[in-house]
Parts: sequence; structure tokens; C-alpha cells
Amino acid sequence: MAAVDGPQADEGEPSEPSHPAGRAPERALYVPVRPCPSGFALRVFRSPLGDRTAVAFTTARRLSDVLGPGQVSVRLALPAVRALAAPLGVALVSVDPQLTAPAVRSAPDGVPEQLPPLPG
Repeated sequence: MAAVDGPQADEGEPSEPSHPAGRAPERALYVPVRPCPSGFALRVFRSPLGDRTAVAFTTARRLSDVLGPGQVSVRLALPAVRALAAPLGVALVSVDPQLTAPAVRSAPDGVPEQLPPLPG
């Protein structure tokens, strides 16, 4: 079995595994959160098909491009994002989503406002 990014000993064998079972460690992703009374909470979005999804980004720049420069985020590996989303009933995690739409706003009487059409 080939070594995966572990430091090499003199004999060409890894001196220590980089991760249990020789797998590469999970890469930390940028995950949008929102402040809450106990710290931060995972933000949940809707996929283009309407399914609830957690989102994560491979770079801070991608997160900023999609959600804006003021979006607070934390660094988490994908298994941690899934673990936070599961109790919320969210099984889908979208990595590097590119499409966004403005949130639906409610008028004072509770009826959703009609957003103006996109120019074009």
C-alpha cells in the first residue's frame, strides 16, 4: 500500500501515518454560520430543487463571492458539517454552490412579497 503524504523515514517508509488507516485527513472547509445566544449556529439553505442543504466552501474567497464579504464562517471538515446538519434533518451538504437568490421577505401582513423581476 502506498503512503499518503506522511513524513518519510530513512528507509522510504512513512515515519507516522498522516491519518488513521492511511487515509488523507479531511480538508477543512469554510462553513457559513450565524450568531446565536450560545455562540454560532450552522446556516441552512435551499438547493435549486428546494431541498434543505448545508453549504461549505473550499476557499474563503468562494464563500465571500457567493454570500458576501461580511458572512461569518468557521473551518470544519465535511464529516463535522454533516454531524451538525443531521440533527436539523438536513442530509445534503453542497460544496462550492454558485447560485444564490435573495431570501423571501414577508410583507407586514405575513404574505410573501413579490420580488421585482431580474433585469435583462
